[in-house]
Amino acid sequence: MRLKDKKVIALVEEDFEDLELWYPILRLQEEGAQVDLVGKEANHKYIGKYGVPAESAYAFTDIEAEDYDAILVPGGWAPDKLRRYPEVLDFIRVMDKAKKPIGQICHAGWVLISANILQGKHVTSTPGIKDDMTNAGATWSDEAVVVDGHIISSRRPPDLPAYMKAFADKLAEANRSD
Repeated sequence: MRLKDKKVIALVEEDFEDLELWYPILRLQEEGAQVDLVGKEANHKYIGKYGVPAESAYAFTDIEAEDYDAILVPGGWAPDKLRRYPEVLDFIRVMDKAKKPIGQICHAGWVLISANILQGKHVTSTPGIKDDMTNAGATWSDEAVVVDGHIISSRRPPDLPAYMKAFADKLAEANRSD
């Protein structure tokens, strides 16, 4: 259980991409991480694009990013909503400043763009937001996963195995340096 004692925020909002939320959560739990589902409201049932529910354990205002080791931002249409919450942008900025792993897949790059942390970074995303990513100052590549320091990015659901291996590896690295 190489991720035992690690705490990860998994952001959630309506219309998340079902696999891009649940696969990472389950994958990290398999390795012993505690993954807390955090949304605008605590104990609220959010529904994914394909109808899979996810109930938040905490509201954005219930947690402090400093208490966590990493953050995951799912894709789907949720990122367009998530980036409108100041608390979410603060979580991303805190993780970025502390160089803690930030995972983003598909449209989740919108959240990192709104947090203004992509200048000079190498990333990937769904090709649909390539221009948004490059306009935010990032170098974009059409690859299954791109790791640039503590930022782990991926394109879409078929890339989930490579994405989560890279994310778990980065989180485990942080474990060794504690």
